[in-house]
Amino acid sequence: MKINLIGALVGIAMVAMTSSVSHASGNKITEQGAKAQAMGNAFAAQADDPSALAYNPAGIAYLKGKQVQIGYATVLLPQTQFNGVTNVSSPDVASERANGDLVAVPTVYLTHYLESIPLSFGLGINSFFPLVKRWDEGGALRETASISIKPVNFQPTLAYRFDDLNLAVAAGADITYARFSTECFLYNGALGGNLGMLGLDATAVGYGYNAGVLWKPLSFLSFGASYRSEIKLNFEGDANFMGLANSSSFPPPYNAIFPANGTTVRSKLSADYTLPYNFMAGVAWKPVDKLTLEFDAERTGWSSYKELNVKYQSSAPIYANVLSQPVIKNWKDVWSYHFGGQYSVNDKIDLRAGYTYEENPVPDSTLGSDLPDSNRHYFSVGSGVHNSIAAVDVAYTYVDFEKRTIDSSANNSQIKYGSFKQDAHMLGISLTCKF
Repeated sequence: MKINLIGALVGIAMVAMTSSVSHASGNKITEQGAKAQAMGNAFAAQADDPSALAYNPAGIAYLKGKQVQIGYATVLLPQTQFNGVTNVSSPDVASERANGDLVAVPTVYLTHYLESIPLSFGLGINSFFPLVKRWDEGGALRETASISIKPVNFQPTLAYRFDDLNLAVAAGADITYARFSTECFLYNGALGGNLGMLGLDATAVGYGYNAGVLWKPLSFLSFGASYRSEIKLNFEGDANFMGLANSSSFPPPYNAIFPANGTTVRSKLSADYTLPYNFMAGVAWKPVDKLTLEFDAERTGWSSYKELNVKYQSSAPIYANVLSQPVIKNWKDVWSYHFGGQYSVNDKIDLRAGYTYEENPVPDSTLGSDLPDSNRHYFSVGSGVHNSIAAVDVAYTYVDFEKRTIDSSANNSQIKYGSFKQDAHMLGISLTCKF
């Protein structure tokens, strides 16, 4: 009967607020600074503004004085269209479009360079994993009615510059706080359709580390690399299951498991999830004085997400026998590739453009309506205006998701067969002040 479907959906909701850094597909928002965004997030070997804390923290060793950057990325969530057959719509073919939403992703970066020694301090406050997805509660994909993710990451960092080697190194901590809420419907046609609605609210705090290196062997050539560790999150929260069917008419043992129509059963919940590592390496080259080109390659260890096991602290049968089911996910490690460039019109105005291709980590068998991921193509443009005391950078990115098709051979627990097609738009702006 695939009753453990709710566990699968909850698992994806949990991972939605737990992930790694930089453009690892999934639900990751790599756009952590407008300057980098405009260059396709190819920034590890330049890292020359305070958002370096997100891309390559070693870059803050080259920033003079005190600098503060406040940024804002507005994401028009993927306009997702589904056509196919789900457990809910079977045997009918459904055509459904997800509700559109805007997500604002603010960033704050502070850096301070000590004049007496080549040592810099930095603090980053950003959000790598926001997620919002809403489908019609009466539609074919209502098994995931809504998910809202609100994560915040704090990154204190130290960077040191070796002037005789033209080399900088950095190390820092990552402190991630994540909160999510989700609404899921448990559906089974053999028992009459909607059996109940599950609402979850949970929070977690996890700790990790990051490091970076930036080498400038020549005035026109630089190399950069950064690493962000895995982070283990221990979720704690509440679960509420409301029965929506006349469960007394169910055959045994389900008549003893499901709460009656309108009855709510509550429980505490816990779950562990390990965020994947992330590694990025890049090279920046200035073929002429006004032009900078960069290429970055990035690896994200999504294979850390093998399974999600939500544990409910309740003796109620609905939790013990139905919802407490380990869910196999088997995501895979993926690569993404970033290419970008900047042309300096004069000493105050820069023009930028970039392209990114990234693989998706989700196998066909575990693809769900809350995160119908696919390989992505990012096309970015932007510009910057700056002087000795301030800079304003703006960027726009169009994201084209490749069509994702699931057929019956995938044995997907939610989708019998069908396809998802989607795209997204992102607008970024950053203000940097130098003291």
